[in-house]
Amino acid sequence: MKKSIKLLSSTAVAAIAAVSVVTSASAASSYAIQPISSLSSVDISSMDIETAMMMVQQERSKLLESQLQSQIQVVQQRNQQIAELNAQLQAAQQRGDQAAVQSLKGQIDALSNSQQMDMLRLQSLTNKRNEAFDLMTNFIKKMQDSRSSIIGNMR
Repeated sequence: MKKSIKLLSSTAVAAIAAVSVVTSASAASSYAIQPISSLSSVDISSMDIETAMMMVQQERSKLLESQLQSQIQVVQQRNQQIAELNAQLQAAQQRGDQAAVQSLKGQIDALSNSQQMDMLRLQSLTNKRNEAFDLMTNFIKKMQDSRSSIIGNMR
């Protein structure tokens, strides 16, 4: 029982630290959305450890989800810009305007490079979100296993 409490306490501290890191990272990111709700407005000292852990993990998941949605919008906007430049490039090629063609190709290359970086950020955020959900699922499973063990010991 003491091991379970120590494990839960250390897990709680780690989860709270993870949320604070995600929150500070989202504030530093230029694409990040401010969190909808803040865990600091909730008094977790009056909650049991399980409820506090769930709230921390849910908040982390919400933050990552909002960052992911923001990054998806950035990627979609960049795709739209590239599509518009491709249409302009095609029109310039039909007109035979070589100066415009070269300029548009340079712009498309620059946007494509930015698009690759955006896709890497998107992939990273997706991995972090999946990790957060896995962590929450594992936590729920461990709590259920602990309850089952306690009940089994009482029988």
